[in-house]
Amino acid sequence: MGVPDDDNSDTVIIQKGKRGEEPNVITVNCPDKTGLGCDICRTILDFGLHIIKGDVNEVLSELELTIQRVKVTRTPDGHAVDLFFITDNLELLHTKARQDETYEQLRAVLGESCGFELQLAGPKYDNLQYISSLPPSVAEELFRCKIEDNEFHAQALSSEMTKLKKASVTIDNSLSPGHTLLQISCIDHKGFLYDIMRTLKDFSIQISFGRFSPVNKGQRELDLFIRQKDGRKIVDPEKQDAICSRLKVEMLHPLRVIITNRGPDTELLVANPIELSGNGRPRVSYDVTLALKNLGICIFSAEIGRHCTTDRDWEVCRFLLDDNCNTDMSTMVGRNRIVDKVRRTLMGW
Repeated sequence: MGVPDDDNSDTVIIQKGKRGEEPNVITVNCPDKTGLGCDICRTILDFGLHIIKGDVNEVLSELELTIQRVKVTRTPDGHAVDLFFITDNLELLHTKARQDETYEQLRAVLGESCGFELQLAGPKYDNLQYISSLPPSVAEELFRCKIEDNEFHAQALSSEMTKLKKASVTIDNSLSPGHTLLQISCIDHKGFLYDIMRTLKDFSIQISFGRFSPVNKGQRELDLFIRQKDGRKIVDPEKQDAICSRLKVEMLHPLRVIITNRGPDTELLVANPIELSGNGRPRVSYDVTLALKNLGICIFSAEIGRHCTTDRDWEVCRFLLDDNCNTDMSTMVGRNRIVDKVRRTLMGW
């Protein structure tokens, strides 16, 4: 961020830690642009701590295939059918060479026991990236901006979730003649830096330089010297309030997790905001399915798509859960246990 590029060459250097417990250092040298920090953070978050070889989403990402929507169903004989609606970033999927490359990568991960095929979706699926409509009451609960104090108590959420409410965001224009200082203090969680960079990118805020402190008693401290796209400081009080308010909301609950009923069935819904550039948060579906697996809960069917509210687009994962498991989903205690486990996995707690 803000590193000049004298020779117009893009460079990425990964320096391994000298000892096993030391972190690796990634140095990126490339032309500056608004949202560069967000793009770098999304890429790092996409890989996680390590690449899971058995995750189809990772394979499609490596092939530069963007998932627009996913539908997963279970057949009566116990098999699963995964339907991925994808677009090719290289716009070559209509060619035999590109299709053969995709088949080879999928076969290398899934093995010969899984069958798969590629078909052109056709014009009737042009709007299929949007999920089927959500009931108004469910949408209101999933996308509302504020969690009330009594809900934190009633839902018996983790102590980390309660500490998120103490996040601090301040703006100071007195310390630099050309930049606004943004100071953020919040409990550490996976995607912490990405959530901040994503929000600033949506506000067209440029980051010149900053300091990202190590974790101290579970807390992260971040100082960023920022300015508007036109190079000026952020002096408008309304814009300052809008930035601080949005950052607090994104740090309080960057991912929305609820359980509701769909007829006689139990449904888990997970939503995360889409960047204005159209990108969604990486690895959400993997983390959710991992949490459910660790709870011993089977997924009867799944659907991943987008939902549009008045002010933004969201990626929504809908999972119909199999009631034949060790967790009693008919009680509030059982449902809270599922929500808390899924949220903790998504947040890296």
